[in-house]
Amino acid sequence: MGIRLVPLLVSAGHEVAAMTRSPDKAGALREMGGEPVVCDVYDADRLIAEVAGFGSEVVMHQLTDLPDDPSRIPEFAEAQSRIRREGRRSLIAAAQAAGATRFVAQSIAWDTDSPVVIDLESAVLDSNGVVIRYGQFYGPGTYFDGTEPPPLRIQIDEAAARTVTALLDAEPGVVTILE
Repeated sequence: MGIRLVPLLVSAGHEVAAMTRSPDKAGALREMGGEPVVCDVYDADRLIAEVAGFGSEVVMHQLTDLPDDPSRIPEFAEAQSRIRREGRRSLIAAAQAAGATRFVAQSIAWDTDSPVVIDLESAVLDSNGVVIRYGQFYGPGTYFDGTEPPPLRIQIDEAAARTVTALLDAEPGVVTILE
């Protein structure tokens, strides 16, 4: 989602700091118009310094820890849960340290009873943020490239466009993005 959001946000006139753990991705983020920040979300002190140093007004959590091969998703369940808990905690702390006026976080629309999802969404709402419940993405570069998943779903480019146009000014709460 991030590689789709960065150019849309830049073309809408926003100055974008785009975070990655991988130094190899910094050039691509720069080519999209973002200011690459190579940082690990689990290094909370450095993350706080980077976000505050950028002067972020909005912090958007679109982090995931998922494999390229969907058959391996069960192997990544713990890592995905960790990023939703610890990563979210670090990002909220960074947003608060920066004095950001808005915090937006990615969630999912199909497993809202999961304790990890409940924990993530509750923390975002408690910080007066916006939770984005996306349907399963399909389209180029997703697990469903060429096919559509069952409902609840959303074409990834449409999801990115709707995120930029509707959610940066949304009131705190939960917004669901589905077809």
